[in-house]
Amino acid sequence: MHFKINHKSPIPLHVQAEKLLRQLIADPQYQAGKFLPNEIDLAKRLAISRATLRQAINKLVYEELLVRKKGVGTKVVTKKFSSKSNNWLSFSQEMAARGIPVRNFELHVSWVVPNDGLADFFGIDPNQKILKLERVRGQAEGPFVYFISYFHPRIGLTGDEDFKRPLYDILESDFNTVADLSKEEISAILADKSLAEKLETDVGAALLFRKRYVFDQADRPLEYNLGYYKADSFVYTVESRRQHSSATG
Repeated sequence: MHFKINHKSPIPLHVQAEKLLRQLIADPQYQAGKFLPNEIDLAKRLAISRATLRQAINKLVYEELLVRKKGVGTKVVTKKFSSKSNNWLSFSQEMAARGIPVRNFELHVSWVVPNDGLADFFGIDPNQKILKLERVRGQAEGPFVYFISYFHPRIGLTGDEDFKRPLYDILESDFNTVADLSKEEISAILADKSLAEKLETDVGAALLFRKRYVFDQADRPLEYNLGYYKADSFVYTVESRRQHSSATG
C-alpha cells in the first residue's frame, strides 16, 4: 500500500492521516491480525509529527476500530462489528465500507397480511398484502444479525428482486425510490428459541434489538425493519454534536 498524504492540500493533515488509517483497517492483511506500522516510522514516512498521527489513531481507537497495546503496537479490532447512527447506510453498504465481507445464511421473501401496527404505519388497508423480507447475515464464522423488513406496496417490489444486492441500491436504482430518513428505537432483549436457532446462539443470550422506520424524501413510509444482533459480536455507536446557542449569558 502507498503511504502518502498531500501536504499542499487544504485538508488537515490529521484528517488525511485518519483516511489513510481507515484504508489500512480495510486491508485484509491487517484485519488478519497484523500490527499497523510503527507510529514513529509511519509519522516519518508521512512527514508529519507523531502528535498529528496520534490524533488520527486516537479517533479510531475511540471508535473501537483500533486497539493500542503499550509497548507492542496498534492493530485492528476484529471482534465486534460497529454500526453508527449518523449518515446511515444499508447493512451491506456499511459493511462494504468497512471492508467486512458479508455472507447470507438465510434469505426468505413472502407476501403477508399486515398486523394493525404495520397497516397503521404504512397507512394502508389491513387486508392489502405487503412484501416481507427475512435475512440472516454474518461472516464465514457464523451469523450475527437477523433482519425482518416490510415494505410499502407503493414501491412496486415484486419479490423477484436480487436481495443479495444492497437494499437501498435496489430501491433507488430499480424503483426510483430514495430512502432519506431513518428513525430508530434500540433496546436489549434475550433470545427465545426461534432467535437462538437463527443466530446460532443460546436461548437467553443477550441480543441488541433495533426497530428502524424508513421514510422517503417526502417523509412517506417505505420500510419497517426489525434487527436482532448478537450482543457479543456487535456494538452500536451513536455520535452527535452539541448544538451551541447563539444567546449570550
